[in-house]
Amino acid sequence: MTEARFDELIHPSTRLSLVATLAAADWAEFAFLKERLALSDSALSKQLATLEDAGYVATERRLEGTRRKLRARLTTAGRAAFLGHIAALREIVAGADPGVAPRK
Repeated sequence: MTEARFDELIHPSTRLSLVATLAAADWAEFAFLKERLALSDSALSKQLATLEDAGYVATERRLEGTRRKLRARLTTAGRAAFLGHIAALREIVAGADPGVAPRK
């Protein structure tokens, strides 16, 4: 069972969307993330760097033909933080609506 833990780093909507997208994949290409989240190159790079600095995301730069490509994935710590954050959000929602029980 995941311990509910609100995470201020993940909570902003752009980062939450980015982490949720990465949680659904093994690796995700920069171009896919950029299109999926409708972010500019610089905005996505900044969010990835913030999450990488926290140890939540790992990136890999590789050469494909003559182009450098970047891909990203959640680390074990990033996945744990995401699941804990989601559990905390569920508790908050359950507390606001007596008809909603928290997941166990």
